[in-house]
Amino acid sequence: MTLFAWIEMAQPLGAEGLEMYERFFTSLDDGYIDSVGEAIHNAGYAMPMLCCSPDFTNPDPDGRKRAVDFEAQMIRITRRLGGPRACCRVLSGQRYPQVSVEQGLQWVVEAIEQLLPVAREYDIVLGLENHFKDGFWRYPEFAQKKELFLRVLDAIPDRTHFGVQYDPSNAIVAGDDPIDLLRCVADRVVSMHASDRYLVPKATLEELRAEGMLGYSPNLRHGVIGQGLNDYDQIFSILAGVGYDGWVSIEDGMNGMDEMKTSIDFLKRMRDKHFNSAHHTQVV
Repeated sequence: MTLFAWIEMAQPLGAEGLEMYERFFTSLDDGYIDSVGEAIHNAGYAMPMLCCSPDFTNPDPDGRKRAVDFEAQMIRITRRLGGPRACCRVLSGQRYPQVSVEQGLQWVVEAIEQLLPVAREYDIVLGLENHFKDGFWRYPEFAQKKELFLRVLDAIPDRTHFGVQYDPSNAIVAGDDPIDLLRCVADRVVSMHASDRYLVPKATLEELRAEGMLGYSPNLRHGVIGQGLNDYDQIFSILAGVGYDGWVSIEDGMNGMDEMKTSIDFLKRMRDKHFNSAHHTQVV
């Protein structure tokens, strides 16, 4: 469907914003982007985050430069669609087998440091996601595991225009504990993806880890948020404890829009439970 059809279809769901993804756009011309922004606004939504998938670990230096240049363009589009303090996602890049951990870490930090002046100029917040793998990538995320993700985060001290885009389900598919990761990064979370995973009958996480089948294993499936492996009571409690006031983006709908609506309603109940009316997050 077209992006405009999706914006119209989403209206009955009860969300308060619509997150965008870089590949939603059929053009990056100002006129087209402005028409998308107008459609979002006319539907009664905010645009809190633009999800981008830069590949900062590309062994080709020209490829890395293109990734930085494109992310800078996405920062400007984020401001055009979402206004000041909207988030623009960054990733580390792919886990290329020929790129060492130390070399990859250097390239990732250099790329984000090049982008921070652009983020400051447009007053946009870069959110580093604990990601698993972009659907168009060949290799999984370079900084997929908690230890390396934290090294990238620690190397970039900016807390005004840089932080964490937290996804508890990505921690699960990486073999990490999502609550443990959140406790490590809670004071730097600037946005969050809410999704949930559940195991097919007779499957266990321990078996999947032992067999190297985490990630997109067919035995670990998307489900309705609040009915899977993530402890959202604990997640929201930790976020409320550090004064989180950002957005929660829903990743659901694999089995239809009815489940998406159920997930939205669940997250609103979590918000009402853990955040008071003077300090609350939004659901997108």
